[in-house]
Amino acid sequence: MTRETTRRRFLKDTTQTAALTAAVSALGGVHTLAASAQEKVRLGIIGCGGIMTHHVKGLVGRNEAAEITWLCDVDQAQISRMSGFVSSSFQKSAPKRTQKFEEVLADKNVDAVVIATPHHWHAPIALEAMAEGKDVYIEKPISHVYNEGHAIIEASKKYKRVVQQGSQMRNSAVTKKAEKLLKDGIIGEVKVAKAWTAETRNVVKPVPDSVAPSTVNYDRWLGPAPKRPFNKHRFHSTWRMFTDYGNGEIGDDGIHDLDMATWGLGVDSVPKEITARGGRMMLDGHASDYPDNMVVSFEYEDGRLLVYENYPFTAYGIHGFDNGNVFYGTDGYMIFSRRGAFSTFLGPKAKAGPTEGRDIRGQRGYEEHMAEFLNAVRNRDLKTKARAEVAHRSCALVHFGEIAFRTKGRLTFDAKTEQFFDCDEANELLTKKYREPYVLPKV
Repeated sequence: MTRETTRRRFLKDTTQTAALTAAVSALGGVHTLAASAQEKVRLGIIGCGGIMTHHVKGLVGRNEAAEITWLCDVDQAQISRMSGFVSSSFQKSAPKRTQKFEEVLADKNVDAVVIATPHHWHAPIALEAMAEGKDVYIEKPISHVYNEGHAIIEASKKYKRVVQQGSQMRNSAVTKKAEKLLKDGIIGEVKVAKAWTAETRNVVKPVPDSVAPSTVNYDRWLGPAPKRPFNKHRFHSTWRMFTDYGNGEIGDDGIHDLDMATWGLGVDSVPKEITARGGRMMLDGHASDYPDNMVVSFEYEDGRLLVYENYPFTAYGIHGFDNGNVFYGTDGYMIFSRRGAFSTFLGPKAKAGPTEGRDIRGQRGYEEHMAEFLNAVRNRDLKTKARAEVAHRSCALVHFGEIAFRTKGRLTFDAKTEQFFDCDEANELLTKKYREPYVLPKV
């Protein structure tokens, strides 16, 4: 919320004494919300696809102290579908509708936006939103290319805006319990973390270009991406397969588990050495720009190691989970999954240790993660669990892994210069070209 908006609400809605009003004014408008934790946060919804359906249904179903003031999507059909989830029992007024996110950001009554567009739109919308005084919940990954992460960090600091990446497991009760065990040293010092995406994938055959649906503003869908004819595979859902809009498997499901790998390993920097390999293992003729399997290792300055694996044939998962982690410590190891579970194995004989327990099993943090964001908007707490700095360190693994795969296979990164050693091709991929007029806003 902007300081001025919050101050206006305070003066309108309360009947406190003049002395109290003066005291609050001296502190600044945002402090007025501390006494009213359930003040409604007015949200703009930008991107009305699959994960946003989950968010909107959750907000309405839990009767959160929020109001959905806008629904925005370049596809009017998506807006119409999403509007059906915003019941009159949740809020009296129906959300406004638009295909232009700029209209949402120009509304001074909007406190925050939830951004769930394809990845290539995340940073441009988020940066403009923060400049307009909005707090931002950005679906993972917050950046399409590495340098966008730095811009989001700078904007959060400059405009004093709350940022929360959609890495909901950061706020799960399962994570909280596992974190205490790790901090207490149950498996000793964690030296290696592993993350994986082990699911089944099928071939998506290329199809001819066609005409965009009449409900879609296709030029705005492309936005900063290169101009191309419409193709149904380069659109809803399957846009993830293409570098123009997404980041492949490692940046889709993989970012969740890479994020938890950095959490379990306890790193607070980006890696120094990156090695990546991948290829076509079985999805011959697949329309994607990305390999169907990938193995990436990230070595940090102090020697700690993080490994990511992605396979397209593993219906059985790894350690029983399609997405998960293992943390290897000097006294044991922990198997952890964002499906809401963990188990520990201790000592030389890997004796079974504590688990998440039946009472919190399966808790994935969606409700708590959104609640932390909404409360941060009310209370001006910029240190959310998935704030920009934290999110950027995890997203860096996505970008470094892809860059190493597409260039030399092995790269060394200098955190001081923010450049790869001896690889101009890799350094060029730290950023990208933006199609006019949809350029990246300057901070």
